Amino acid sequence: MRDTSSWASRLTDRLAFAIATAGGAGLAPVAPGTAGSLFAAFLLWLIPFSTFSLGVTLVGVIFAGIWAGGRIERLSGRKDPGLIVIDEVAGMMLSVIVLPRTVGVLIVAFFCFRVLDIVKPFPARQSQVLVGGLGVMVDDLIAGGYTLFLLAASRVLFGWPQ
Repeated sequence: MRDTSSWASRLTDRLAFAIATAGGAGLAPVAPGTAGSLFAAFLLWLIPFSTFSLGVTLVGVIFAGIWAGGRIERLSGRKDPGLIVIDEVAGMMLSVIVLPRTVGVLIVAFFCFRVLDIVKPFPARQSQVLVGGLGVMVDDLIAGGYTLFLLAASRVLFGWPQ
């Protein structure tokens, strides 16, 4: 008789891996976080999301990322391993959620988000004490929120980026 619980567990692990690595972007040999952010920026440019549909998608990505990130952390035995990049995808989505997704906006958002994700301004660094998938996701959502604020303010004050 076939052990279906083991088979189902392996299938669930593979699904978590696919989600956590954003379909493999997190397997980039160098700078997987940057690869995940670039993948998200490309999708944001390619897919004609409305603000509402992007918001709904973002909520789904956040919940899927919390689940998958936590599962991959448990499987790897490491806190927020570099191959998990679904958090970068969520952060990039948040960074442009109410902005036009033009090439200029996406390029500036990409670079701004990467800097803020690396620097981890308050309270992003402090949020990393959160456990499991929540700890994986929150710091990137904070970086995405800061990026959104900076880009929106720049557009209001200077009309840039277009």
